[in-house]
Amino acid sequence: MHGLTGERVLMRIHIGERDRHDGKPLYEAIVNLLRERHYAGATVTRAVMGFGATARLHTDKVLRLSVDLPIVVECVDTEEKIQAILPELDQMIGGGLITLEKVKVIVYRAE
Repeated sequence: MHGLTGERVLMRIHIGERDRHDGKPLYEAIVNLLRERHYAGATVTRAVMGFGATARLHTDKVLRLSVDLPIVVECVDTEEKIQAILPELDQMIGGGLITLEKVKVIVYRAE
């Protein structure tokens, strides 16, 4: 069993595809930060539809030149590591949502 198994925290970051940080996509900047800090891993998912605090609907069904689909970045790690990165993420994220929930990691290993 790897050291990540057991009770851990899942962080979900909900942002927009067009959100930027230092000129690059925000989701890419977040993943790079997590990787540089040696977090267990991160996954970016593009959603097909959603709305947030503005109640503006984002969908892939509307033909637009500049699509701003919802993006979710997920990361699972220890509560200490997740709590430690939150202030930095707060500085990077303009509009968005960050949620945390307790999860039980059963398997974590490379192939």
